[in-house]
Amino acid sequence: MVIRKANAIWEGTLKEGKGTFEVGQGAWSAPYSFQSRFGEGEHGTNPEELIAAAHASCFSMALAATLEQAGYVAHSVVTNARVRLDTVPGGFAITEITLDVIAKVPNISETQFLDIAQQVKLNCPVSKALSSVKITLTSARLE
Repeated sequence: MVIRKANAIWEGTLKEGKGTFEVGQGAWSAPYSFQSRFGEGEHGTNPEELIAAAHASCFSMALAATLEQAGYVAHSVVTNARVRLDTVPGGFAITEITLDVIAKVPNISETQFLDIAQQVKLNCPVSKALSSVKITLTSARLE
């Protein structure tokens, strides 16, 4: 069993406060704030971007692994994830995650690639963890 950790610190009120998080025992840290979460173009990150990064990286690795199991070697897999945060009764909720993937995979048909990508969308560990959220593979194409 593998256990991964992160930590976050928040100081101050919701709107005026600020925070930092750290992952990978100091491998990466970044600031976050009310503005970086709910505003536009503000310096810093937010939990939804971290979820998007986790989902995109997990999906890319799982797709490469599943392609390899099917006899194909991916030269590259580029996944973009978008996490939607909406106002809902009682506060806020992540309501949708969309994934777009472009891959370089020699000797695979478009149909085979799409079938494998859809399978991975359902079965990568982060997709499973986020299964209460609508996850859509909006595009999967070969380069």
